[in-house]
Amino acid sequence: MTYRPIAVSLTAITLILGGQAALAEAPSTVHATYRAASADQALAPGEKIADLFTLNMTAPYILQKLTDRTYWYQAGFYGTTWYVGDEGVLLFDPLDGQAPKILEAVRKVTDKPITAVVYSHDHADHIGGTQALFDLLAGQQPVPEIIASQETADKMERLGSTLPRPDRTVAWPEGSFTFEGLTVELHGFAHAAHTEDHSAWLLVGERVLHAPDLLNADQPPFWDFAGSERFTYLQDNLRQADALGWDYLNGGHGNVGSHDDIAFHLTFIDDLVAAVGTAMGEVPWGFGVDPATLTAHTAMLPAWYAEISRRATEALRPKYGTYYGFDAATPPNAEMVAEYLFSYR
Repeated sequence: MTYRPIAVSLTAITLILGGQAALAEAPSTVHATYRAASADQALAPGEKIADLFTLNMTAPYILQKLTDRTYWYQAGFYGTTWYVGDEGVLLFDPLDGQAPKILEAVRKVTDKPITAVVYSHDHADHIGGTQALFDLLAGQQPVPEIIASQETADKMERLGSTLPRPDRTVAWPEGSFTFEGLTVELHGFAHAAHTEDHSAWLLVGERVLHAPDLLNADQPPFWDFAGSERFTYLQDNLRQADALGWDYLNGGHGNVGSHDDIAFHLTFIDDLVAAVGTAMGEVPWGFGVDPATLTAHTAMLPAWYAEISRRATEALRPKYGTYYGFDAATPPNAEMVAEYLFSYR
């Protein structure tokens, strides 16, 4: 399922309309040090890109150097990663609708051909630009090889995907491949929250982890925990990724990530679970539904969850309310947690 998150605020409206006024960016969830985006100067581990929301709203794309060979890209709040080898470029996730901009950004740092493309997982918003990219590279030799996990390849087959299929697969849930001497490890989430082929790809020598939709760095969890199909295994997925050897995380959205971002998410989730649990004990079944006008019992569960979500959100507001996207994201996340707590005891 494709989703396109857009942060709607007075800042966004002002920028869209071409006005001059702008609100301050939200505070960092991890007390980060910010630096201006640069394709030439690498970030130190833990540093983040300054004014990222404003850049997403005003710039064609943001390009940031992470290491001597690895780059971080974002446009329209969607991001990806590439590695420049001696002979070619390894590109992760040709984002839907962004092939021309991605190619332009790659060309800012190298004229080497894109020789391999990795699918992180089978969601079209992250890999839907593959054919458009290949069209732009028509005539290039060699033709880029598409690499994906076996689980992603199997899922594309099951669903009859119209996107270009992988040429090579990596064993699921743990496997690896080599690109010009760089080892790239697949760490699949055998029990995944986001989608069944969700995974983290570790560029071992670069200490960079590419794991779209695991978390939005420097933000509270995004809507439905980054579009996850379930909440059930999310904490385990975060801990699994945290245990790997990396300094930089590209979560596909949000800022450049660090281990502190995972710690923040785990703390936030613990607080949210506690707040939802408290609200579930306070809100009686049938809250918000008038029995005199009830024509179907199906109105009762949504009304119950909605009040639980509202109370849990307000309980977290003093601690988290000033952070990026809190009001839009927390209520649906609270409903997912309520469904989890209601289902598993």
